[in-house]
Amino acid sequence: MPKKPEGETARGDGGEELAKKYKMKFKHDLRAVARQFQIPGEFLEAMPYGSGHINDTYCVIFDQGGTRVRYLFQRINHGIFKNPVALMENVQRVTAHLAEKCGGATDQSRRSLTLIAARDGRSFYCDAQGNHWRVYIFIEKARTFDAVESPSQAFQAAKAFGQFQKLLADLPAPRLQDTIPDFHHTPKRFAALEKAIADDVSNRVRLAQPEIEFALRHKAICRVLLEANLPERVTHNDTKFNNVMLDDATGEGICVIDLDTVMPGLALYDFGDMVRTATSPAKEDERELSKVTLQFPMFEALARGYLSSAGEFLTPAEKKFLPFSGQLITFEIGIRFLTDFLAGDTYFKVHRDGHNLDRCRTQFKLVESIEQQETAMNKLVETI
Repeated sequence: MPKKPEGETARGDGGEELAKKYKMKFKHDLRAVARQFQIPGEFLEAMPYGSGHINDTYCVIFDQGGTRVRYLFQRINHGIFKNPVALMENVQRVTAHLAEKCGGATDQSRRSLTLIAARDGRSFYCDAQGNHWRVYIFIEKARTFDAVESPSQAFQAAKAFGQFQKLLADLPAPRLQDTIPDFHHTPKRFAALEKAIADDVSNRVRLAQPEIEFALRHKAICRVLLEANLPERVTHNDTKFNNVMLDDATGEGICVIDLDTVMPGLALYDFGDMVRTATSPAKEDERELSKVTLQFPMFEALARGYLSSAGEFLTPAEKKFLPFSGQLITFEIGIRFLTDFLAGDTYFKVHRDGHNLDRCRTQFKLVESIEQQETAMNKLVETI
């Protein structure tokens, strides 16, 4: 389903009672935040927006000469992103570079996110409570979908992510900052699992023996990409399908969003997470594991879409490991779910007993499906 605004609006008529009601509806005073950005016109209304679980996101509408103009306000979750200033330095550099590279397009403002400067000229505003805020121009006549509905959509999303990497391949020095250090360092993720097994602080090791044994059997794959001498790239690091906006009229993937984890990494991490999140019809926490499988047509669409844009700058070694990257990243998130289950569910939000173990099982089942189709996946990539 497409992301949709949810919740009630807060209308801007300036009344005292409305102001009280407004502050009750929202955790933050968006009207006060809006005054800190270089946005012309009159604040009209605001509403929670999207289905993200990390940052607080709002659609805020202004009256500009009789036209209603939308903006996207976001409060950066500094509990997850410990250095919001460094994060915003990355975002500002990346969006400025993308805007320059897309400058010839008639719809450039829809091809890359555009930050609105704060009153002091910075790319963000920090309020008295230490919350860091940013504002983007709202991209109209395009939407995101929480689940891929067809191979053509998968092709468009993969093409957009590949184009994103391609346009940032010549981002000038200095190196982007690591917003989450070692985010895809699989050996360190595995070391954390081994520690969780040894500590067994929640007495859950006995409940996850098959999953632990599966993980231990696959330990050797953790270092494959790190030892393959692959070039460091500017990568997105959260290439879920709903982080690409598709044009309402054409279905084209026009803009990559959610840039908080853009940082140095391997191009294959991005492609691998596309495989993990877009090829199986099952939910991430599906209990009926027979539903979990890599759908080969979806993988083919991803591979063709990604290589149609990224193929010209990838090295032969990067292309060779494309199918394997899906296996690795799926395994990595699986061991992260398993680690959190053993540690007592301290990181990922859970909604039922054993939720993280269910998530782990789903990932490991997808790893098995990828392994079973690895030969065909490799042959396909060789022909593209």
